[in-house]
Order: sequence, then structure tokens, then C-alpha cells
Amino acid sequence: MLNDVYNARILELAGSIPRIGRIPDAHGSATAHSKLCGSTVTVDLKMEGDTVTDFAHDVKACALGQASSSIMARHVIGSQAEELRALRETVRRMLKENGAPPDGKWADIKVLEPVRDYKARHASTLLTFDAVVSAIDQIEKKRAAAKEAAE
Repeated sequence: MLNDVYNARILELAGSIPRIGRIPDAHGSATAHSKLCGSTVTVDLKMEGDTVTDFAHDVKACALGQASSSIMARHVIGSQAEELRALRETVRRMLKENGAPPDGKWADIKVLEPVRDYKARHASTLLTFDAVVSAIDQIEKKRAAAKEAAE
């Protein structure tokens, strides 16, 4: 039932989102939007090599989007680009294909597992993961273009 989805831990995460704001000199920024519920998450990233060194986000989302954004903000610094791409895929599989939740530093995402039974809530839950991967892609494209221009 919806009580499983909007449990105390999700509401606690949604109510205490770290790293709110924007980074004016971000290396990459991306916005993900859910047409279904209107939730939007914009992320700003700085990276050194493949490692995230700074992160901020503007979260205008439902409690599920807020909770997933809160988890992202707590663990993204120090994460690698491929780790974050794999994380997005793991969360997508958890919601859409009955896959296992991530473990290790991302184990908090297990709290979002009950969302799998509510397809209409999948998009808002995935917003932060989609935006982070889009920002990483943007950074990598800028670097590749700069490298090509320098050759």
C-alpha cells in the first residue's frame, strides 16, 4: 500500500536534503523532469577526472524524488562516473524489473524498493539518477571536444 512507499524513513530523507542550491561554475548541469507528476531535479557537478568533487541540486519534486535526491547528495562526492551510471541502471532494474537494490554506500536506496509496485512513481524516483548521468555525459562531451580542438 502507499503507506509502505511513504514510510517514515522516506519522509525523513525528503525532509533533510543536503547540498541544496546551485554551483555557478559547475563543469556540468542537467535537469530531469517527470511529465507525469511535474517533479523536476536540476543537478550541478564538478569532476576531477572521473571522480565527482562537488555536487549541488535544486529539487522541486514529490517526497520520492526528494528522498532519492537526498540519498544521492549524501553519497555522490567521491563517486566515479561509471559507478553512477551503474547505480542508475541498478535502481531502474530495482523498480522496473524486480532487481535487487544496490549495496555498499548506496544501500539506503533499499528504502525506495516499495516504489516498484507503483509505476506512476518510478519516473520521479529516478530523476536524480538520470540528471547526474546526463551531467556526467555533458562533462565528458565537453572534455572530448576540448581535446579534439587541441589536437
